[in-house]
Amino acid sequence: MRSGSSMLWVGFVFVGLIAMVCNSQPQQPQVPCFFIFGDSLVDNGNNNRILTLARANYRPYGIDFPQGATGRFTNGRTYVDALAQLLGFPNYIQPYARAAGPSMLRGANYASGAAGILDETGNNLGGHASMNQQVTNFGGTVEQMRRYFRGDTNALNSYLSKCIFYSGMGSNDYLNNYFMPTFYTTSSDYTTKAFAARLLQDYTRQLMQLYSFGGRKVIVSGLGPIGCIPYQLARFTGNNNSRCNEKINQAINLFNSGLRKLVDRFNGGQLPGSKFVFLDSYQSSNDLYMNPTAYGFEVIDKGCCGVGRNNGQITCLPLQQPCQDRQKYLFWDAFHPTELANIYLAKSTYTSQNYTYPINIQQLATL
Repeated sequence: MRSGSSMLWVGFVFVGLIAMVCNSQPQQPQVPCFFIFGDSLVDNGNNNRILTLARANYRPYGIDFPQGATGRFTNGRTYVDALAQLLGFPNYIQPYARAAGPSMLRGANYASGAAGILDETGNNLGGHASMNQQVTNFGGTVEQMRRYFRGDTNALNSYLSKCIFYSGMGSNDYLNNYFMPTFYTTSSDYTTKAFAARLLQDYTRQLMQLYSFGGRKVIVSGLGPIGCIPYQLARFTGNNNSRCNEKINQAINLFNSGLRKLVDRFNGGQLPGSKFVFLDSYQSSNDLYMNPTAYGFEVIDKGCCGVGRNNGQITCLPLQQPCQDRQKYLFWDAFHPTELANIYLAKSTYTSQNYTYPINIQQLATL
């Protein structure tokens, strides 16, 4: 920032955002439950007891989170943590690995670091719960919930129809599959267009299965500009037009375009009684990346914690000392945004329609 007054302004904005997310919530949740599916961007501890390199239950992960290192892949709250608070939930949604009893009526988080739409995605890092497995796990949860409705399927379906579902999948299908030719053959088996079509075909089936289990109000997140994360910047020399790896960004935009069309088909009558919202994570993340000073960020090309070029060659190591002023960093590590970036993204997608289609999340909650 250029002046002390600018720094003061950013400080006020940061404090105001935290207060808005944490303290200005309705007395009761706007929806009865919140179910979450995804990868490490929203995993909150499901990988802690899995044999995998994709885990974050050690310091300095969680350094700014009240409960410490819980398995969240950031310094504090994830996007869905912040969104749950905006929806009025008094507590964070529990990970599926610890969900039991009547607490499941409030929702659960099935996300798993390294997971993808394809089952084999992320195998290079070890165990994980793919999207297929996450949907299957949710089906089991529905069966457990049924007994709290005394077997009344109509009452259970009515309850679930009021809940919000979030699904953010696909990043690892590119990072830990298509663009990892030393481990996977997909980049030689498929063109980028054909691979996006393959992912969308499988994802369509998975989302339809989620619908069959009761998912009616569903947020489907597109992919962010993966070519701009520190992990890619550490491996890419850039060119005159962009510091990012635009080959990757172009590939994922094929997926994003198809995902938005899929949402239109679902809303157009393919899944009666449902309302799907497309979350344009590419545009919302790109706005933070292209206009960082407007949000108080000063470092956008390297992680707050990590090893090597751009702190992106090796992710945050146990007990490593992270950067001191995490409010200035867009990225926490080689792959994941900081808590402040997650809060900005949650707030913008909750109340604004700049990054959501056809309605924002606040409107979805009222349906």
